[in-house]
Amino acid sequence: MKNQEIISKLPYSKPFLFVDEIIKIDENGVEGNFTFDEKLDFYKGHFENNPVTPGVILTETMAQIGLVCLGVFLLDNNFNKNTSIALTSTNIEFMKPVFPNEKVTVFSEKMYFRFGKLKCKVSMKNEFGVVVCSGEIAGMIV
Repeated sequence: MKNQEIISKLPYSKPFLFVDEIIKIDENGVEGNFTFDEKLDFYKGHFENNPVTPGVILTETMAQIGLVCLGVFLLDNNFNKNTSIALTSTNIEFMKPVFPNEKVTVFSEKMYFRFGKLKCKVSMKNEFGVVVCSGEIAGMIV
């Protein structure tokens, strides 16, 4: 399955699609990126006159790239419009802020995929290669 094909199968659309590109993907993990456009609505209030990307949005970005894109790839032709996806757990540490117009890259390594549950080690780096957050994310894909 081609990278653009994977993105087209994601159950998200703008403004809640946080995947611009899948750089590489295989059965063990995925690497992809996203640029946070300064016009995204949440910047208006988080924080006033000093916009910062909310941690929940960073977590969602890691989940979309690091978990869902990988899950679509692993399921291949078994992934369709009837497939359900649910985030089951996160354990994320935040080290640096992400500002409007920053491009981030998500790195995900599969820990396991069994009985419909996918668990991954994930990290997000900014354009300078500095880790801004990392941890583990798990979800159910059925």
